[in-house]
Amino acid sequence: MTRRSGWIGSLLVLAAFLALWWLASHLQWVSKVFLPTPEATFASLVEGLQGGALLEQSGQTLRRMVEGWLLACLLGIMLGAAIGTSAAARAWLQPMLEFIRPLPASAVMPLAISIFGLGPNMVLSVVAFGAMWPVLLATLHGFASVEPRLREVAGALQLPRRDFIWKIGLPSAMPDILAGMRLSMTVSLIVAVVGEMIASQTGLGQAILLAARSFRASELFAGIVLLGVIGFGANALLAAAEQRLLRWQRA
Repeated sequence: MTRRSGWIGSLLVLAAFLALWWLASHLQWVSKVFLPTPEATFASLVEGLQGGALLEQSGQTLRRMVEGWLLACLLGIMLGAAIGTSAAARAWLQPMLEFIRPLPASAVMPLAISIFGLGPNMVLSVVAFGAMWPVLLATLHGFASVEPRLREVAGALQLPRRDFIWKIGLPSAMPDILAGMRLSMTVSLIVAVVGEMIASQTGLGQAILLAARSFRASELFAGIVLLGVIGFGANALLAAAEQRLLRWQRA
């Protein structure tokens, strides 16, 4: 019942938002040059998907997002596990990590452009950099928070560090890691879109930017709707995977 009421509430909020959008556009609260009607947006969305342009652009954005996210997860988990299992490494590296972490990914784009040029590798590197931090810090926190008695047992059994990571640390840190991965996915989508805008790479970011410059508001909003669908779908998939992987906690 709680889950059903949550879905009903969400649908009501969505319906209220669409109604407000319809009123604002049809009653000219905001000029249609900047705020198209929902019908015009839907028409542009259908036309773009049927013509294949929006579908191809969505695929390019999705590919960059997933590739950067996977690379970020790999690097974040490896570095987080290495630092989280060593008290000395945490003491030495924590200040530097806290210094670098707040840097927005867009701030390192000029550096990435100077290294990789305006190309796909630049976008991939910036996406991986921006999306790595939630996973790294979540993994670090998860490994650092392992039950002290488990550490004592591992020490008494003289478990090698590799075995401790795989058999004790990773299962214990998994809730934190999965939460970091979900946040990282959102970051990777945002940075991929910004990278496409700056590097003029084919994707939804470039399509939205060109539509905005040409005052094609319905196409701009169609791209935004697609970005929302991609983000919602990716988060739903990760949430389902998280429930499946962590079902042992509810047993």
